[in-house]
Amino acid sequence: MKVGYLGRRLASAFVTIVLIALVNFILFRAMPGSPERVLLHGTPRVTAEILQQTRERWGLDKPLFPDQFVAYVDATIHGDLGFSFIGGGHTVAEVLAQRIWPTVILFGLGELVAIVLGLALGAYTGWRRGGPVDYVGNGISLVLYSTPYFLLGMAFLLVFATTLHWFPTFGMMTSGAQYPGLWERLVDFLAHLALPLATVAFGLVGQYAIVMRSSIVETLSEDYVTTGRAMGLREGRILRHHALPNALLPTVSLIAINLGYVVAGAITVEVVFNWPGLGTLAVTALTARDYPVLQGVFLLLSVSVVLANLVADLVYGALDPRVRT
Repeated sequence: MKVGYLGRRLASAFVTIVLIALVNFILFRAMPGSPERVLLHGTPRVTAEILQQTRERWGLDKPLFPDQFVAYVDATIHGDLGFSFIGGGHTVAEVLAQRIWPTVILFGLGELVAIVLGLALGAYTGWRRGGPVDYVGNGISLVLYSTPYFLLGMAFLLVFATTLHWFPTFGMMTSGAQYPGLWERLVDFLAHLALPLATVAFGLVGQYAIVMRSSIVETLSEDYVTTGRAMGLREGRILRHHALPNALLPTVSLIAINLGYVVAGAITVEVVFNWPGLGTLAVTALTARDYPVLQGVFLLLSVSVVLANLVADLVYGALDPRVRT
């Protein structure tokens, strides 16, 4: 890979992250409400003197630019995102660390399942274009692609949890349950994971299948496919060894970008299933006006999208040398 191309991509990602930090700083300070009153929530007889002391303690009495902004940038670089207003003395980094792994597990596994199913469905329906399998598979893909996460999740809850009682309705573990061993704990976790995981996976399958089908359809007219058929190669071999590798190029960007939107999609799915991840944390922090936590979630989400786009550019550049010129 050319150094110039790599340098341009890295510089673009760096500038974008700097702009994100600036917007992150301004956005949450422009929101209504007083941070010092949130800090003193529940404190009886709050006087003007107590408010002023709180502002001085947290540096809220200093000018936004450059004092508070410089302090914010310096703290962010060192991984200090401040203290959560409602976190019982815990730092924002500690609060995020507690919630990030449930989100990563849920959406990481969901992405893997969606990638395998979506690409397989799209490749097969595209290769069998115009047949019954194509019509049925493409129809299912369009329905799944157009269905919001929360609607899909509520449908799964209604059918498999409320009606059939096959799976739990909320949470990551059974509240107050005592487990005799690791296996029982794992079974309970997987039972709670099943419906949220299915929601994420089926919510992503549609778009992967649609993009993959379009790419396969385009490759059907390529000379190497015609040549392979003229040589008597089996259809399965042409699809796996010739059409599929070239058709994967457009899906690389889509997969990488979706990885960056893991936290964004977490909000609706996690709220529906009360999954204790970053999505429910963002909703709780917004309700309580916990601005430091909201800043941390927003920063994590934004940087993940930028890094995912950077990975997509680098992978795409490695697969297709033409984009590096």
